[in-house]
Amino acid sequence: MKKIILIGAPMDAGKRRQGCRMGPDAYRVAGLKEALADLGHSVQDQGDVRPEETGLLEHPHLFALPECVGWTQALSKAAQAAAGQGVPIFMGGDHALSMGTVNGMAAHAARMDRPLFVLWLDAHSDFHTPDSTGSGNLHGTPVAYFTGRPGFDAFPPLPAVVPTDRVGMIGLRSVDPAERMALEQDRAMLADMRSIDEHGIKAPLLAFLDRVRAENALLHVSLDVDFLDPAIAPAVGTTVPGGATEREAHLVMELLHESGLVSSLDLVELNPFLDERGRTAKLIVDLAASLMGRRIFDRPTRSF
Repeated sequence: MKKIILIGAPMDAGKRRQGCRMGPDAYRVAGLKEALADLGHSVQDQGDVRPEETGLLEHPHLFALPECVGWTQALSKAAQAAAGQGVPIFMGGDHALSMGTVNGMAAHAARMDRPLFVLWLDAHSDFHTPDSTGSGNLHGTPVAYFTGRPGFDAFPPLPAVVPTDRVGMIGLRSVDPAERMALEQDRAMLADMRSIDEHGIKAPLLAFLDRVRAENALLHVSLDVDFLDPAIAPAVGTTVPGGATEREAHLVMELLHESGLVSSLDLVELNPFLDERGRTAKLIVDLAASLMGRRIFDRPTRSF
């Protein structure tokens, strides 16, 4: 059994559409702590992190840059502190929070003299830089940040870059051409929904996990609600049709559990304002429970 540390990150600064700040409390109401404790884990909810003050000025194009930098600093510290105690689960919050969580986990891995791999479960690659983003929304930039792309001078220096070939992306279906070209050149593992339709979701994931195991690495998993099809997970402001089914998502979580490799987890982009009677929050709680050991025949019957 594991010691699991829940950390709220009510970050709503990575994009203009608001609502993700309610995510941490939605997971609490949906019973995340109880679901994990029922599996025999020790679960501690440390409450919510707050962004640090940065003294930065607002940027003419980038939305809420000072606040995003403040969140990155605070979450990096929270990740480093929690990673030494157990398995941190960061309850978001928009996906810009991963700039802080991955930064902190990379620092933790470096102290252990081990590499860090990142599994990105998302419809989007989030590989824009501050210079290339057309929207100015920084939730589209975290992978570029922690893989060391230029343009992030306002953000904390990386304690250890996560090379792009140590990033695996599953569920892609909305990627700008320039982002895809850069990712392919850098040899990221990319499994879009077309390849999943043709070959299944298991093979690319197991191949990626084999690499993590071979390098004795830590694995950070970042789960975006829009990884899932909006028909089953409507509570996200960046819906893209054709996402993972509930069964595919649970299979991913079960395989991750069986690997024993996951050292930290992001749950991001839940916007309870857009949900239907909490169904998305409950589904993400069920997926987190699968990642932590719940088997298919142990799942509760849900009444929405």
